[in-house]
Amino acid sequence: MKTRGKIVNLDLDYITHKPKLTIQLDNQELIGYDEIKNLDDLDITIEKHKEKRSKSQNAYAWELITQLGNVLSKSKEEIYYQMLKDYGQSELISALSTIDLHGYYKYFEEVGNGEVNGKEFTHYKIFKGSSEFNTLEMKIFIDGIIQECENVGIPTLTDEEIRKMRLI
Repeated sequence: MKTRGKIVNLDLDYITHKPKLTIQLDNQELIGYDEIKNLDDLDITIEKHKEKRSKSQNAYAWELITQLGNVLSKSKEEIYYQMLKDYGQSELISALSTIDLHGYYKYFEEVGNGEVNGKEFTHYKIFKGSSEFNTLEMKIFIDGIIQECENVGIPTLTDEEIRKMRLI
């Protein structure tokens, strides 16, 4: 079960001296409540809510990526990967050089090598796929794609049209 809500109270139980958290949920019907109400051992994760990128943002990005691929005679997958590298979100990681990252990450590139305690490590830049972007990350991604399209003469939506589509 996953839902949105906010913390409304945090106190200390006077008998157990453990913190008690009260959460107000956004929806009135807690789906799955009957299944969990009698459980006394739960794994609970609390994290700040982030708006995911919208379907219209995703559709527009792929429309432009496809057009860019047609103009540059490249597949949309090649263009997408290049746009992730140029305008997406990434992190640097190091892994033992014997580990094949293909089973762990979809979008990555090798950026260097090193040695620690006699073991060889490879350093990688890992790119987050656009399906994991929040709205701000997707806006940056789309802005970059728009710039690339304009550079090769592909018409794009005006700022006003983009606002009307709620892409930003």
